[in-house]
Amino acid sequence: MAIKYVTAGESHGKMLVGIIENIPAGLLIDGDFINGELKRRMLGLGRGARMQIENDCAEIVAGVRNRRTTGAPIALLVENADHKNWSRTIGADAAENDRAITAVRPGHADLAGAIKYGFTDARNVAERASARTTAMTVALGSIAKLYLGELGITVESHTVAVGIAKAEECKDYTDINTRADADKVRCLDSRASERMVGEIRLAAISGDTLGGVSEIVVSGCIPGIGSYVSGGSRLDGLLSGAITAVPSVKAVEIGNGIAGSAVLGSAFHDSVYMRGGRYVRETNRAGGIEGGMSNGERVIIRAYFKPIPSLKNGLYTVDISSGKATKAAEERGDTCAVAAGGVVCEHAAALVIATAISDMLGGDTMNEVVRRYAEKGGKSE
Repeated sequence: MAIKYVTAGESHGKMLVGIIENIPAGLLIDGDFINGELKRRMLGLGRGARMQIENDCAEIVAGVRNRRTTGAPIALLVENADHKNWSRTIGADAAENDRAITAVRPGHADLAGAIKYGFTDARNVAERASARTTAMTVALGSIAKLYLGELGITVESHTVAVGIAKAEECKDYTDINTRADADKVRCLDSRASERMVGEIRLAAISGDTLGGVSEIVVSGCIPGIGSYVSGGSRLDGLLSGAITAVPSVKAVEIGNGIAGSAVLGSAFHDSVYMRGGRYVRETNRAGGIEGGMSNGERVIIRAYFKPIPSLKNGLYTVDISSGKATKAAEERGDTCAVAAGGVVCEHAAALVIATAISDMLGGDTMNEVVRRYAEKGGKSE
């Protein structure tokens, strides 16, 4: 059965909760790795005051014994340290109208969510729509990364643009995360990083926000992950859906898809050669996916983040409690979260790849999965 997962929890609720099922028995779960990935989500110049409050740490409460998965659903929780500051206003016994949001924020889920669910207070929307909930995406995605690691697959990311500052095209794909995490904005181009830092600082001074682009790189995939047989099985569609579901992502690009829309096919598609008994491509403009399936090259995805909609100087809006024109409510937030957003997208991608592989290979134990992957041309046991 394919891997499945679900999350629950609010931004300032007591905790975030996640359950992931159909992880085969015998996978070694490294708690330090999971918590290290959660710390990576907090990286990057431009993060807000919330990062000074939280010290994210995942607690595994089911599905693991003696550090190995048992085949049962795995349950995790991440406590919200900031909950103690909001305990009167979040939860079943919250005080009515305390910290309510009625001056809905343009660009946020506030208004559409309030209309959809019949709320007169958009706080209910903001708490679940918040990017804070992606801490659990990272925790669950870390388990997916451990699963993929057994198959020789890595998922990494780096920042390629913040505002108008853009990095040179990446040529070196070794140890991407190690190198990116050492930079203030997780950029591999030091000169571009300096420009990005300047952009973020200027935006902060003016009380504004910035978006940008993160590139997610998946290495080690054999050909054939995903399928062309139905739209719901296409790997590019699955990845695009999962990454677009990350808060603030407004567009996703696979390979050189955007540039490819403006050139002839003869200048875009990747020629195929036989080298050492393997099919290879000297270019990777397709981004490692053809016909909805991995083709054996690196899978390259770019996530485009809009500027964060929580602004110090709110835009014009309507107060849903009175119907009167007003300025949007000011909520604490980041100036720029592209660096952290790339880390979240890594884990969203890892969950998709792991799910597609589990759907393809099955397996009750990790030994079975590793053997079957090797039989299809993956990393040897």
